[in-house]
Amino acid sequence: MEYSRLGSSGFKISKIIYGNWLTHGSQIEQDIATSCVKQALDLGITSFDTADVYALTKAEEVLGMALKGMRRENLEIFTKVFWPTGSGANDRGLSRKHIIESCNSSLRRLGIDYLDLYQAHRYDYETPIEETVEAFDHLIRTGKVLYIGVSEWRVEEIAGFLAVADSKLKTRIISNQPQYSILWRVIEKEVLPYCIAEGIGQIVWSPLAQGVLTGKYKVDQAPPANSRATDPMGSNFLSGFLRNEVLEAVAKLEPIAKDLNVTTAQMSLAWVLNHEGISGAIVGATKPAQLVENVKALEVKLTDEILDKIDKAVEDVVVSDPSRTQSPKVRP
Repeated sequence: MEYSRLGSSGFKISKIIYGNWLTHGSQIEQDIATSCVKQALDLGITSFDTADVYALTKAEEVLGMALKGMRRENLEIFTKVFWPTGSGANDRGLSRKHIIESCNSSLRRLGIDYLDLYQAHRYDYETPIEETVEAFDHLIRTGKVLYIGVSEWRVEEIAGFLAVADSKLKTRIISNQPQYSILWRVIEKEVLPYCIAEGIGQIVWSPLAQGVLTGKYKVDQAPPANSRATDPMGSNFLSGFLRNEVLEAVAKLEPIAKDLNVTTAQMSLAWVLNHEGISGAIVGATKPAQLVENVKALEVKLTDEILDKIDKAVEDVVVSDPSRTQSPKVRP
């Protein structure tokens, strides 16, 4: 396993991060989840990403059980706050009340007494940013959280947080969690260069474009049984990637990967990790063997020539502007 600093902080994470969106508490049972987590640890993966909203809080519980008994100092545990976790008016958003209460609930479900990284799952347009900054800083100062980050925030939103934090001498964010892959490059124009300049690392989700970059989805063929495309929630997030023109472009990546003697998925993960500013990539798993294959991406070396071939293969379907895709507006 390889490790990297998260942004300009001293905090190190494994470059391959185990995430449990759509799996723990939903697609797989506790025993399989535990087997996947054990395999992750055996491979040197020490960073684990979840969120209170995943499987309506069950994902945190499953991950907590799977990690029970592990030496806490050897783990980096991330979770998130924003989306509704109850029916109450304050069971959502980034108010001080919701942030503090959600943190306490996440700690209880995970069975730990502090979070390594606590992330604002989205930007809250209803709460003053000053209140959000103060709430996160409070958690840092009370020892319940070590570092803070955000997920899918725009440049102006990140800049607004930093401006308040700096003016009030409060804790800065050290990470952003955006979608990023060979097919989805929205962050490259503004978010990535801004974050590099400000010392904010990227923990990217969907580096395999919801599994499309594994090559398992084929033009004019039904999705494989038990794949994400057959899951009600998963299929919603996949809609923009299952168009024939996208699948045809992905098929062009296969011979490039074959020449490298790796899978398309391994090459795609290596592509993400090859970029400046990317601290780590989140992968999910429904079986331990998938993690074994994913970690091999760290051994893949991509030359400028290979990178050019990849760009040419997908140049007509790359999403650099969200308005060009049919993907849903709400993302994990």
